[in-house]
Amino acid sequence: MKSPITWKTISVTIAALSIFAVGILFGQSYKPDSVIHVVTVKWNADTTDAQVSEALKGVETIAQTYDGVSRVWTRSIKVQGQESEVTAAFVMEFESEKALADYTGSDAQKEWYKVYLPARELSRTFDITN
Repeated sequence: MKSPITWKTISVTIAALSIFAVGILFGQSYKPDSVIHVVTVKWNADTTDAQVSEALKGVETIAQTYDGVSRVWTRSIKVQGQESEVTAAFVMEFESEKALADYTGSDAQKEWYKVYLPARELSRTFDITN
């Protein structure tokens, strides 16, 4: 036997839909203050897979240990371009422009550079915010 639709069910459904709609509207108009730090990389020809893995794990370590980095992406799933020198990319999300500025030249960056710079032939960086 089907249970009848009650005013409580209707009210809960309307409330849920309202919250969902507000979330969509807020999400479309929200511009975060964070900075997306996009780095494209061409590894040295003699760089090993282990060195690449260590360099990318270093990016993840920064996110876990350095205040101001909220998220990272390290797995390149597609590289596009005809004569692309780039073979990988990673992204770091900094909480603010100040967090990025403070990171530049920090002990955390210097420590990571010990494994990253020997493996990297070329990189380009794009820092993007609203």
